[in-house]
Amino acid sequence: MATKMKVQYVCTECGFESPKWNGKCPGCGAWNTMEEEMRSTAPAAKRVNSAVHSGVIAKPVGLHEIDSTEEHRYHTGLSELDRVLGGGIVKGSLVLIGGDPGIGKSTILLQICQYMGDTLKILYVSGEESVSQIKLRASRLGVTSENLSIMAETDIQAILEQTRIMKPDILIIDSIQTMNHTDLASSPGNITQVRECTNAIMHTAKDLEIPALVVGHVNKDGAIAGPKVLEHIVDAVLYFEGDRHNSYRILRAVKNRYGSTNEIGVFDMTEAGLAEIENPSLALLAGRPQHTAGTCVTCVMEGSRPILAEIQGLASTTGFGNPRRMATGFDYNRMSLLLAVLEKRAGYFFANLDAYVNVVGGLRLDEPAVDLAVALALVSSLKDVPIGENCLAFGEIGLAGELRAVSHVNVRISEAIHLGFQKCVIPYHNLKQVTVNTKEIQIIGARNVREAFEAAAEQ
Repeated sequence: MATKMKVQYVCTECGFESPKWNGKCPGCGAWNTMEEEMRSTAPAAKRVNSAVHSGVIAKPVGLHEIDSTEEHRYHTGLSELDRVLGGGIVKGSLVLIGGDPGIGKSTILLQICQYMGDTLKILYVSGEESVSQIKLRASRLGVTSENLSIMAETDIQAILEQTRIMKPDILIIDSIQTMNHTDLASSPGNITQVRECTNAIMHTAKDLEIPALVVGHVNKDGAIAGPKVLEHIVDAVLYFEGDRHNSYRILRAVKNRYGSTNEIGVFDMTEAGLAEIENPSLALLAGRPQHTAGTCVTCVMEGSRPILAEIQGLASTTGFGNPRRMATGFDYNRMSLLLAVLEKRAGYFFANLDAYVNVVGGLRLDEPAVDLAVALALVSSLKDVPIGENCLAFGEIGLAGELRAVSHVNVRISEAIHLGFQKCVIPYHNLKQVTVNTKEIQIIGARNVREAFEAAAEQ
């Protein structure tokens, strides 16, 4: 008897299921996220019995019986990508790479084929380009590996069948939203198609113990398009950040079962592809204006890596009834909080002024240690007094206007010394933690924002 199908509506954000469509998801409250999905009505007991009688039943294994040898990793030839992955691509893992159109997802995957193709057999599957188009892009990027096989196909069953025949060392699929499972009636990119295709890739990758790299499109909000369960299935989720009109690209791990999620990789998009930036601080500070009010340098920690970033602030007379507030690369609500603290606790009034904050280079800074640099940049613009050219500042600002201690003080100061900074303004309570050679840099501890500005202002 033919299997009957029924319609189910599933939220792409939280996975909430409903027999009828809702404009607002009852589970998470998101609007217009309920998508139609076709479900089989075959009895659950029949499906379970068929699995039992097939003889393929998982058996529990004692913890002491499991081989504890370290997982095997493949190096990609890009140290920045290896850093984000936790040391390389783990054998049998499934990695999802997302980002805005044109930001470099396909480029970086094709680039690593040149290095990895020297010793590994790679299958590159594209559902968006023909083999001749991929060949043109490979020629532009200088990819000439003989172990790289190209396949233009969207049928996921045909792809996985070819994978089992060819048995490559690495499988690359670009992109998951173009893949189609012929057993499903829905169109490619549908919530059901994306989930089932990803599941099929995962099982194949685990069975053959080959790593699979999958490209995922993003929606207008910047999240990976498709069901949220997609990110739960994979072993690692990498996001490309940065404005595609800006040359700098930042690769960040949002999820990683085999490494830290705090590391980032910094790249520069050139005509020959993505070039690694081994010293991001030096690149991000290039072209910094000198003796100009409204700019301050800070040091943030991205995993184990200290990065110096330039914060720009601008305060100007408003032409409207309500002053404007705008922040790029910094949390808008945090900026509003800092402006309130500067007015109430430090006596710097921005009530009738427009205030703007910008992080140079496309970085997105969320660490509380950035507070002091943002406040100093705004006060510097307000007073039209430049911050010292060779001065660096970091620290968290509390609601009472006090400076709170931050972590990794010595690492931050060492990075400042390495780049030639001569003065560092830090929270007073961090002074006792400083162990670096203070002969190379002047370290000033400040208890509040006003003390910090007086110490950092250009003399």
